[in-house]
Amino acid sequence: MGHKKLIRFRAIDNYSNVLQYPENMKGNWNAFFKNDHPITLELACGKGEYSVNLGRENKSRNYIGIDIKGNRIYNGAKTALTEGLSNVAFLRVQIGQITNYFAYNEVDEIWIIFPDPFLKKAKNRLTHSRFLRAYQQILKRGARINLKTDSRELYDFTLETIEENKCTIHEQIADIYGQGKATGPLAIQTFYEKSHLAEGRTIYFVSFSLPDTPIAVPDRFRDDKESDHEEVINENIIEADHWKKE
Repeated sequence: MGHKKLIRFRAIDNYSNVLQYPENMKGNWNAFFKNDHPITLELACGKGEYSVNLGRENKSRNYIGIDIKGNRIYNGAKTALTEGLSNVAFLRVQIGQITNYFAYNEVDEIWIIFPDPFLKKAKNRLTHSRFLRAYQQILKRGARINLKTDSRELYDFTLETIEENKCTIHEQIADIYGQGKATGPLAIQTFYEKSHLAEGRTIYFVSFSLPDTPIAVPDRFRDDKESDHEEVINENIIEADHWKKE
């Protein structure tokens, strides 16, 4: 590990807004933030630019950036601390273990910003059915999942997954900038997005919510084997009453 990375890892060990594989956080995030505001997750947050910018714009919501790479989280965490953004925090864990850290009905929204499209391993895409099944265990009914990507393959794959699982699409934009839709949260540009735009790439967006019935992995993916332990989705049993009308 490089010297710079070591410095950053040591720094986040002492950052009050960074939690690394914490215990007993499931169901206790409102206590951590000391309020009962809605919780938004940014998955594979990288430097946490979206979480920080969303936190700046909306102090009545709590934002948690999730990533496994601590040297990247360092950037967003440091900025949030410097600016006193008490509604922004970071969680260093594997996204595949997300149900270990959030309780049913605890999360109000998810953002997935320019994730790795995993062109050769569809099962690792963050909009794959196996991940949607995990999100379903922590999201409130009707909560939105927002995907912003420069990958046409990931975008098309997500639309296919949405259709297969009978999800509800709230907004679908095949070219954010070409259609003049870069407003509000969609106007936030990460370092990578600026690079993509400089290269002339098209930016796609889709916002959707999961069905009330449990997500099932399509047959064509049932033969996939998990590549290693840390990619395994926590297969918690979803209690039947989670799907009853409240």
